[in-house]
Amino acid sequence: MQHFKDLVVVISGASSGIGLATGTAFIEEGAHVYNLDLINSPEAHKFEYISTDITNGDSVNSAISQIGNDRGRIDILINNAGISFVGTVEETKEEDWKRVFDVNVFGLARLSAASLPWLRKSSVANIVNLCSVGALNGLPQRVLYDATKGAILSMTFAMATDHVREGIRVNCVSPGTVQTAFVDKMILKFQDPEKERAALDARQATGRMVTPEEVAGAILYLADPRSASTTGITLEVDGGMHNLRMRPIQ
Repeated sequence: MQHFKDLVVVISGASSGIGLATGTAFIEEGAHVYNLDLINSPEAHKFEYISTDITNGDSVNSAISQIGNDRGRIDILINNAGISFVGTVEETKEEDWKRVFDVNVFGLARLSAASLPWLRKSSVANIVNLCSVGALNGLPQRVLYDATKGAILSMTFAMATDHVREGIRVNCVSPGTVQTAFVDKMILKFQDPEKERAALDARQATGRMVTPEEVAGAILYLADPRSASTTGITLEVDGGMHNLRMRPIQ
């Protein structure tokens, strides 16, 4: 069965990584998927693409209005788009704080606010936000990134409270380190890339990084109309990173 057949799904940043894997999974389940991203990619050809800058309110409002007017509603919003930053609080400049928050936090707020009038027209409306285990765990040299994900976690709970009586569910997924092209590029910046890759693998108790498809599976669970009683939660997909405390291998 296709549990998302004919549902209207909007995903920010679906041209690559987690967003691409999530959009692909929704397509396989019969959904109509819209990719809001700065650039399109050949891999995302099955999605409807709308060039969107989530740091610009006019761009966001135009994209969401186009979808709403075309389809008459939005059923599911996946706030996936985000950027990272590596550095301690001392190494992070004020412009870095403004840039990353503008994408990760304010971008999520812009998309959610613009989508709510169209989500209210759906009988299965829900929002899934992309958080991170970094929201509740101190990761080295991720003070800025973790701060934005902490904000997203708090926003998820607050939004779920505000909109539950409207029939709109809001949840988030908190991945561990995900094996994406972004991570591959980041690793190359280190003096010993293979050593860094091994360290990232070892952060998960499973001994490997999370795959985008595994995160997509969690997103689809939360978005599924059959999960109607699931709202205001964070679902960790982190290879046990948050809760497990493994003893060193002897």
